[in-house]
Amino acid sequence: MEAVVLTGHGGFEKLEYRTDVPVPTPSRAEVLIRVAAAGVNNTDINTRTAWYSKSVAAGTNAGGAEGFTTAEGGDASWSGTPLAFPRIQGADVCGRIVAVGDDVETSRIGERVLVRNMLRSYVEYRPYECWTFGSECDGGFAQFTVAPSRETYAVQCDWSDAELASVPCAYSTAENMLHRAGVGEETVVITGASGGVGSAAVQLARRRGARVIALASAAKAREILSLGAERVIDRNADLLQELGHSSVDVVLDIVGGPGWPRLMDILRRGGRYAVAGAIAGPIAEIDLRTLYLKDLTLFGCTFQDDAVFENLVSYIEAGGIRPVVAKTYPLKDIVAAQKVFLAKSHVGKLVLLPSKETFG
Repeated sequence: MEAVVLTGHGGFEKLEYRTDVPVPTPSRAEVLIRVAAAGVNNTDINTRTAWYSKSVAAGTNAGGAEGFTTAEGGDASWSGTPLAFPRIQGADVCGRIVAVGDDVETSRIGERVLVRNMLRSYVEYRPYECWTFGSECDGGFAQFTVAPSRETYAVQCDWSDAELASVPCAYSTAENMLHRAGVGEETVVITGASGGVGSAAVQLARRRGARVIALASAAKAREILSLGAERVIDRNADLLQELGHSSVDVVLDIVGGPGWPRLMDILRRGGRYAVAGAIAGPIAEIDLRTLYLKDLTLFGCTFQDDAVFENLVSYIEAGGIRPVVAKTYPLKDIVAAQKVFLAKSHVGKLVLLPSKETFG
């Protein structure tokens, strides 16, 4: 089959497009999926470049093309354990089930499905443990992939394959932040609001009745307002001048970096901060007096309760959300897609489409 194989940590040269990769066989309780579309995410690039290693202190884009050559690869994965190579990445998968393993009903064959990207089956559903699809196991950058049947969800909707493939990683990350922070009808600031996670968070927060203030470049403001934001503030603006001290209830942050302390300042007393990314840099300075004197709560958001992905499927089928697809690319053009992703000039998701040709 066609697949993009990651051969090690590093630059674009570590992405090897091949047409001779064996089609995987589903094991007990797994299904085989013919991949129709697979979204591009920060985690694909972060894993390739070894950004997750604690030896890296820079923002994600700093090593996006060449990788972080000084990184220690032993802790450069979501789980903090060495990644096994070669690996087929791709956390987002939309496709159809074409075969099933033992203990899976054959009636599932033909279902149009999404795969939950934070897999719990392989760690026996232990709390706060998971495998990331395309990291600890092979993912969706291929014509076929396998996944646990219980974490492969049939979805009924009229969306395109590219739209559906935009959901798993970005929308579950955003919904998880909202879920963990218990967001309701209150004022929420969302950083990085033009990206996949940020644009998802805007829609999902509005769905909960929140008043959304989005941080993004001024050039993208119109598109973000159309997603449901009440206000868009330039990402380089002085937040204290724009919003004032203690003015918002919740911050959803995927940016981090040097602007982080201001996010603590704009939170009201008893406010909540949820983080699921640090594209501007993972190292931040905190004044602990701000944290305890304002009774703030901080949420680190990776592990997802089962309800998070189940919620997303229900939102899709009810027509409550609709992803923004910026552009699609053939799977073989993954490097071109990642270059555009790193440029951050788009709003929404970039999606890869495997070939429908038969290889071998």
